[in-house]
Amino acid sequence: MTTTRTGVLAAEVADAAMACAARGWHVFPLQPRDKRPLSQFTDWEAHATTDPARIRAFWERGPAFNVAVACGPSGLIVVDLDTPKPGETPPPEWALPGVNEGADVLAVLCERHGEAFPTDTFTVTTRRRGGMHLYFTPPPGNELRNTSGRYRTGLGWLIDTRACGGYVVAPGSYVDLPDGAGPYRIVNDVPPAPLPAWLARLLTAPHQVPSLGANSDAGTVADLPAYVQAALKGEAARVADAVTGGRNHALNKAAYNLGRLTGAGALDHETAAAVLFEAAVVHFGPTRADVTPAEARATIRSALAAGARNPRTITRGNPA
Repeated sequence: MTTTRTGVLAAEVADAAMACAARGWHVFPLQPRDKRPLSQFTDWEAHATTDPARIRAFWERGPAFNVAVACGPSGLIVVDLDTPKPGETPPPEWALPGVNEGADVLAVLCERHGEAFPTDTFTVTTRRRGGMHLYFTPPPGNELRNTSGRYRTGLGWLIDTRACGGYVVAPGSYVDLPDGAGPYRIVNDVPPAPLPAWLARLLTAPHQVPSLGANSDAGTVADLPAYVQAALKGEAARVADAVTGGRNHALNKAAYNLGRLTGAGALDHETAAAVLFEAAVVHFGPTRADVTPAEARATIRSALAAGARNPRTITRGNPA
């Protein structure tokens, strides 16, 4: 049986995957010591499984693939309380005394809303000291999506949420990346509690399409037809919600789809590019798992052009 430098055995992560499946959580493999899916698992949400035979067959062949939990199929929403990367400082609205990491931001939110810190739920510590995953079940009939603390639709600095369309690294995994290394360990082994109603309200509040920069001459989103506004909102959400391993694919697909509208004359290129770039800002960062502004601009430019070469056919009776 294979082992990593940290002594994590393939059999151990296989057991971790089985333990998640026994809870009814759908799992799939990540690269060893990493947070990214394997190349053959690009459609990971569809391939995630609770089948013990499939799990054993995959993980027991080694190496020690990390384990991911697909939140949507598992009926989970996970609040990810992160810690700052080296040199990272809080934005002005969170530059408060005692606010140093995601758990502090959540504590402030609790205080502002007159609520207790949600400790009585399944909890995992993450690779960087102070990081935590709080597992919850979502509100019935409400399909929540991912949010990022670096985006205005998120809960706050260093707080991400993972739900439909997202995944988290499962307990029993070990991640070793330039911005931090360590295990994911269960510290409160209780069933996930229902997502507190006040957090659900914050996560379901109406969100606006990313606005254009003040110097843009492309007009405003509000000036566009309703079906174009809906397309912009949907594709911006696709980009902002994308997870590690699928970010460039999501941006490429969103830009291609909007490019088809620009090719049809329903949307101007500048508006599409501006909205996509602002949505991609949540993924900008210094590590290989992040996206750079130059990469985002290049993807947007090429995919918009490709989409424009295959314009949508839009009729008055069926504008969508």
